[in-house]
Amino acid sequence: MAPPRTPRTGQVFLDPRGEDRSLRVTWHQESQLVVLSLWRDNVCAGTFRLAADEVPDLIALLRQGLDEAYDAARERVERVERPSQAG
Repeated sequence: MAPPRTPRTGQVFLDPRGEDRSLRVTWHQESQLVVLSLWRDNVCAGTFRLAADEVPDLIALLRQGLDEAYDAARERVERVERPSQAG
């Protein structure tokens, strides 16, 4: 099977579960839209249209989740590296 083509105005993200699952993100400047589409075996299973003016809110949400994940990982590392407080 041929690998999915990367759109000229977007990006393809492969699903770690495999089975030719992917998320495609494409900009449509003429419509002021970002289209998120779910693909499997080079067949589009569904799309979501996000208005360009809503993209900053999506980015902020993703950034917040990433920050929280980093903070949680940092706390786990600090607990492991910290000597036991037990006497």
